[in-house]
Amino acid sequence: MHRNESLLWQGIRVKITMQDSFNMAPVAVIHSPYKEKFAIPRQPNLVSAAHGKIELLLDCNQSELIRDLEQHSHLWLLFVFHGTIERGWKPLVKAPRLGGNKKTGVFATRSTHRPNPIGMSVVKLEGISRINDNLAIDISGLDLLDGTPIIDIKPYIPYSDVVVDASSQMAPDAQSSSLTIGFSDSALQQLAPLTTQYPQLQTFIEQVLSQDPRPAYRKKSNDMQEYGMSLYDLNIRWQIQGNDCTVLSISQ
Repeated sequence: MHRNESLLWQGIRVKITMQDSFNMAPVAVIHSPYKEKFAIPRQPNLVSAAHGKIELLLDCNQSELIRDLEQHSHLWLLFVFHGTIERGWKPLVKAPRLGGNKKTGVFATRSTHRPNPIGMSVVKLEGISRINDNLAIDISGLDLLDGTPIIDIKPYIPYSDVVVDASSQMAPDAQSSSLTIGFSDSALQQLAPLTTQYPQLQTFIEQVLSQDPRPAYRKKSNDMQEYGMSLYDLNIRWQIQGNDCTVLSISQ
């Protein structure tokens, strides 16, 4: 089914055809250390120690598709918010930047709940590898949930993608927290044997927690709060009181 509209633009009659849908198959899938939505940074490159892989799929698992890819330091990823599709969307959303209570237009935010659940992210290219018989692109600085379908990969071009005089009144700069991150003695003992498998694990945990992943309304409380998050195949327990954040345990 199609809906046709005719619009007059600068004296020119323009015919617009609205198709019900477009069929797109994923070109790749993300293997990410973020196993759940909680604790994923709200923007890419805020956690540089986050490393993952883009596994090319089916017809796109060909070396020709990534020829000369390493001439670029960073990549644009277009992906599907597969973890929130079932919740649908609304024209107004609560933006974390506005404290989590005030609503604003979905097109004025990067909310995951959109008319078309498409996201975009800039990641750093670290190299090319393989996952069994499939080609993989090694990346860092990612902010994607494990298993996210990738619908396109494009090179980041600095001279055109960087707009030096761009501004955003809603998000003028990266948010920073005043949390002091520490590890309990037992957490440090549990961390030690894991550093071979995860060389930057302590830095990774510190960077994730420094983003203060708590819901906005909980950040105003000085009461003791305890949380858990899944990174890689690890369950990490941590608590916050005031500005002190302490990792309590790291278990598999």
